[in-house]
Amino acid sequence: MHHQPENSMDLLPADALKKRSLGLSVSDSPDLERLGLLDNHFRMTLGELARTVIIAGGSLYYGGHLHPEGITTFLIEELHRYGRRDRPLKVCLAWTVHQAMTPEQIKEQKDYLGLFGEIHFLSFDGERISMPTEPTHPNQFTAEEKSRALSGLRSYMTKNTDARILIGGKRKEFEGNMPGIVEEAIFSIEQRQPLYLAGGFGGATLDIVRTLRPDHAEWFPIVNDPDDIDEREKLGLERLQKAVSDTSWNGYENGLNEEENQLLSASYRPSEVAALVGLGLGRLLTANNL
Repeated sequence: MHHQPENSMDLLPADALKKRSLGLSVSDSPDLERLGLLDNHFRMTLGELARTVIIAGGSLYYGGHLHPEGITTFLIEELHRYGRRDRPLKVCLAWTVHQAMTPEQIKEQKDYLGLFGEIHFLSFDGERISMPTEPTHPNQFTAEEKSRALSGLRSYMTKNTDARILIGGKRKEFEGNMPGIVEEAIFSIEQRQPLYLAGGFGGATLDIVRTLRPDHAEWFPIVNDPDDIDEREKLGLERLQKAVSDTSWNGYENGLNEEENQLLSASYRPSEVAALVGLGLGRLLTANNL
């Protein structure tokens, strides 16, 4: 029997996701304008995802900065609406990020997160540390150091989450060896983790869809502009294909059927994206307790 995504919340009663965590891989998409979408669509989708997971008792892992106008602040505001006070949001900070913060800034952010979230400070290699040391040379990291710290962050998030959703993603002007969302997908594949590829916002996520399920990306034609192609992304997508081949796992074992995954690959509707993720997580729990 085919389930409609709108009914997915029935599969996630309160506490259904207790002790379960969803990793958020979210980054600006270069395709928003071309798709006629606004940044607000992006944030509304995150809000709906947060609602779906938080109401069901789960946790969210997000690796990012703590800028006042950033995604972390937005997620905290969403959590205030749903009343969970057991720190369901885990904000993971790469070494190069927290080393650029003063002790005062860190205290301020901890106070702001309060009962709604906690900060996980990471070492260069992605090990959790209790508190960052006093910054020695903030903002003076080499490109190689930044890349290593970001890889450590992504590895930590993969080890500590049960599934991951990908949305958007830069194709160029990214830090690291490849677009972050591509590397996060690779880590998830290597750990045989379910993936939810929300391709409706374009970006590197849709490039991943096109690599793994070309027919799911036919709705958005490729623009053959050489300036939009970064060789590092090409190499990253090749590495993704190799990881799929090596593990015999492509992330689509996520509780959704082919038709539903295809819908997730094209949808830009916040409620629909969140409902599909909830539907998949609910089925995974029912089938094998995730």
